[in-house]
Amino acid sequence: MEFKYDVIVVGAGHAGCEAAAAAANLGANTCLITMDMNKIAQMSCNPAVGGIAKGQIVREVDALGGYMGIVTDRCAIQFRMLNRSKGPAMWSPRAQCDREKFIWTWREVLENIPNLHIWQDTAEELLIEKGEVIGLTTIWGVTFKAKSVVITTGTFLNGLMHIGRKMVPGGRTAEPASYHLTESITANGITSGRMKTGTPVRIDSRSVHFEDMEPQKGEDDFHHFSFMGESRKLKQLNCWTCFTNPEVHNILRSGLSDSPLYNGQIKSIGPRYCPSIETKLFTFPNKEQHQLFLEPEGETTNEMYLNGFSSSLPIDIQLTALKKIPAFRDLEIYRSGYAIEYDYFDPTLLQHTLESKVVKNLFLAGQVNGTTGYEEAAGQGIIAGINAAINCNGGKPFILGRDEAYIGVLIDDLVTKGVDEPYRMFTSRAEYRILLRQDDADMRLTEKSFNIGLAKKDRYDRMIGKRDAITSMIDFIESYPIKADKINPALEKLGTTPLSRGCKLIDLINRPQISLKDIAEYIPALKDRLDKQTDRKEEIMEATEVRIKYSGYIEREKIIANKIQRLESIKIKGKFDYDQLKELTIEARQKLKKINPVTLAQASRIPGISPSDINVLLVLLGR
Repeated sequence: MEFKYDVIVVGAGHAGCEAAAAAANLGANTCLITMDMNKIAQMSCNPAVGGIAKGQIVREVDALGGYMGIVTDRCAIQFRMLNRSKGPAMWSPRAQCDREKFIWTWREVLENIPNLHIWQDTAEELLIEKGEVIGLTTIWGVTFKAKSVVITTGTFLNGLMHIGRKMVPGGRTAEPASYHLTESITANGITSGRMKTGTPVRIDSRSVHFEDMEPQKGEDDFHHFSFMGESRKLKQLNCWTCFTNPEVHNILRSGLSDSPLYNGQIKSIGPRYCPSIETKLFTFPNKEQHQLFLEPEGETTNEMYLNGFSSSLPIDIQLTALKKIPAFRDLEIYRSGYAIEYDYFDPTLLQHTLESKVVKNLFLAGQVNGTTGYEEAAGQGIIAGINAAINCNGGKPFILGRDEAYIGVLIDDLVTKGVDEPYRMFTSRAEYRILLRQDDADMRLTEKSFNIGLAKKDRYDRMIGKRDAITSMIDFIESYPIKADKINPALEKLGTTPLSRGCKLIDLINRPQISLKDIAEYIPALKDRLDKQTDRKEEIMEATEVRIKYSGYIEREKIIANKIQRLESIKIKGKFDYDQLKELTIEARQKLKKINPVTLAQASRIPGISPSDINVLLVLLGR
């Protein structure tokens, strides 16, 4: 049997869902192949979306017209804005979700997208002719022909799970691994490696002594993940915190000889920034306690997730150690933690569109590129889906710069620097954090997406309305005069220095002690303008205040970004035979040849390329 599509997406995780939705919404006849239609967008690890830098990526996916933010808002059982004590560049939304509702909400979304078909099967072999992918075959002998193929298989390629010395093949607990596809891809010159990740025990909440834990409450304000502003409908729940102790650590250490991480059973590299509990004992040998977060898995289930206790130690060691924590003295679990090894592919063999440099029209996104995290996967997925659709019908590649989006930083890091451990996004990886805030992702990206036909008109109009409202508010604040005698009593109440003479309202807003909301209570003209913003009043107020208070930092970063952009405009791909450039070091020649950077700026970001190497290239270009 044979089917024909424009785009085929293999794998219905967070990357695959966004890729398939984007391709279909751009008009490409798309097929999403998944091993299990009841596990679409499964949250394999913790049932949460967002977090530091990750929340910014979700806002960007939403601004582009993706669905992760919309689905998260519909399924959220707790929402928090992290890093509020820091500047707005660091504010990061995070939501705890109902795991099962997340799956079914995503499935409902996908089933109602025109041009998108879902097929339950397992991809087995790519069909490649003359260096170009033309389709694939499945384990059930079905052939799919396509103009573009997107691989988003997560941890399923030759997946192997570990608990103690026990090893079980699988891509996720109780789910089979995918075989032969890796070999089909590497046979065409794409190199692969092995990585490892892990997940904690799942706990029965009825056995927990919550009186011995600290509640971590959510927030109930105007913030959402999606700029379309759907309110949270589900019951909002607490998370809980507690700590390990020396007795717990001693029990865990007693099982290290059976730990697959330390007895040589696992040889692949695990995530540095989400380590197992046994790795924490090695890395911080003198630390007497580690914080744990107990998180609800859903609105109605008793199942809970123990964040911070990823482990592949034997089950009896995990359970015995946990029972030494007072809150878990009567603990019962649904399943133990485990580790999983899986195949990934070298991301330096990708273009910034996420198309393979080796096989034309083959795209890869998500954990198969060496990343970790639902959000990083979704960000790659939407870019791969967009460009897979563009490849079908022609058009300019859709690429985001490092000064335009965290997604741009993520992809540039992958294709330029590669990975030697699972890649996780942090705000520190972005040079232009103040330009990449979570509050203005729609201002940065929605128009770009609308222009290619992905973001719909209602989303674009909503962004324009917000932009105009902020501009109008800033114009008013910059010009509105304030008299000292009228405002000084209010300034004293707000704990800030009274005025000696009149000023413009913007001078007051720039004071750190004053918020737009507080001062509006004392300035009727300002309050009246804000009250007229019946739609998204708080969102517009916050965005306006950020723009005013951080305008100096924003302008400075724009200047720096513009300077770097000059190097981005200098194209060097195809202009040099690096083997012949004796002016460069051997290391520089080897790395430039491997990455084959598109621009001089990308060359400057390759590890091992020095400023003097860049100067050499500039001189040679001048010749």
